[in-house]
Amino acid sequence: MNTSGPRRVAVLGATGSIGASALDVIARHPERFRATVLAAGSRVEALVALCRLHRPEHAAVADPAAFEALRDGLRAAGLDTQAHAGHDAITALAADGSSDTVVAAIVGAAGLDSTLAAARAGKRLLLANKESLVLAGELLMQAARANGARIIPIDSEHNAIFQCLPADPLAGGLERIVLTASGGPFRGRTRAELADVTPAQAVAHPKWSMGPKISVDSATLMNKGLEVIEAHHLFGLPRARIDVVVHPQSLVHSMVEFVDGSTLAQLGLPDMRTALAVGLAWPERVASGVGRLDLAAQGRLDFEPPDLQAFPCLRLAFEALETGGTAPATLNALNEIAVSAFLQGQLRFLDIPALVQAGLEAVPALPATSLDVLRDADAHARATGAGLLQRFAR
Repeated sequence: MNTSGPRRVAVLGATGSIGASALDVIARHPERFRATVLAAGSRVEALVALCRLHRPEHAAVADPAAFEALRDGLRAAGLDTQAHAGHDAITALAADGSSDTVVAAIVGAAGLDSTLAAARAGKRLLLANKESLVLAGELLMQAARANGARIIPIDSEHNAIFQCLPADPLAGGLERIVLTASGGPFRGRTRAELADVTPAQAVAHPKWSMGPKISVDSATLMNKGLEVIEAHHLFGLPRARIDVVVHPQSLVHSMVEFVDGSTLAQLGLPDMRTALAVGLAWPERVASGVGRLDLAAQGRLDFEPPDLQAFPCLRLAFEALETGGTAPATLNALNEIAVSAFLQGQLRFLDIPALVQAGLEAVPALPATSLDVLRDADAHARATGAGLLQRFAR
């Protein structure tokens, strides 16, 4: 724990669900944590409301056109909080001395620069931005190692693995990690039964309240595929030592297997505040506001293998990981194009993996040697995906 005073936390993506959970935990422990930076996309009123509650030193919006509204809103609220706007401003705040801890919860590739900046500044990085690892996992982990940054993943599955790993990484004996998946709203359906799925059905997740894009990724199991790629980078394991099991109760968040036959699992109610409390206070433990898990009341825990025939997105993610280089970035970009088109009624549900597979076959994988190479791959994949929409469009 930071002994010179409260841990100073920048919450990037403050108006989203993860930002709200992080701020809830922070507010429970004012003697330990202080939100010094709040950043959001364009929701000025919501950001100003958060600033009234948490009184940060800095507030930023990604949309430059929203600067005046933010500045005037902060003044009208009688706050001394300094207003900023633009992605460059958020990246600068992630790296500067206004915080020692960064909650990286900006959705999509927009969060990549600020996440890398926090790692290069040697901060504690509570990582909830998938794209930072899927697009640039090698570069991010290299930056963290080179600058002494501590990355604590906030996805419940990766956070569970983080908690189950031995304190001494040199102790060895790690055999395999197993990510759990809820199975999404269509668990148990055959491929034929998925043909007429609507966007409204796909976003109705049985366990989690998430945005539409992430909800569709959960429904296709692409979300779990992206988590497999993330786990590879976070924990340094090859594809052969990472597995997925469907667990509909979402109480076992993931498991770690050791060579002696032991399996350690982390269990808890499905609430992101647990993972955020771990990230903020580690190696200590603090109250998160999450209730205790009553296994007797739950009654049973079920596990089953994923159906890769009905949900081929998970298979495609495994293949992209094995290919390596820019393939995961290409996978991610193609998926974003396909999911957006599905949500707009332009694609059928089963066309999402079909478009992603066609794009992966059309875009060659290159070594991921720099951020520019990865951004070029992302742009190439998006252009390819946009072209493929004509083939699959309804």
